Amino acid sequence: MIIPEPIKCEIEYKGGVDNLYTKMPPEDEFKRWSEIHHALSSPLRLKILYMVTKQPLCVCIIKHILKVSDSKLSYHLSILSGSGIIKGTREGNWIIYSATEEGKQMIEGISGK
Repeated sequence: MIIPEPIKCEIEYKGGVDNLYTKMPPEDEFKRWSEIHHALSSPLRLKILYMVTKQPLCVCIIKHILKVSDSKLSYHLSILSGSGIIKGTREGNWIIYSATEEGKQMIEGISGK
């Protein structure tokens, strides 16, 4: 394989191509990153995540603020929950959603606050 000389020197200095490959995270970690980025790829999901980082909320409050249908909200909550950046806790007849520590870090990283 023909490689530009500066790249070749740098790769050799760092242990070669095989060394670069062995330092890559496991495949499941890339899958996890992809799930999180997918969850954060919707403005509506970002709004939900932002709101539940400020305070745990029931579905009725989220729905009222965002003015979305039950099915649309359920879909987006499912994606956020599935990615592990929010969690739902049953309290009687209610499910209260809150951000996980990872979800809080995501919002802090995005918003800078």
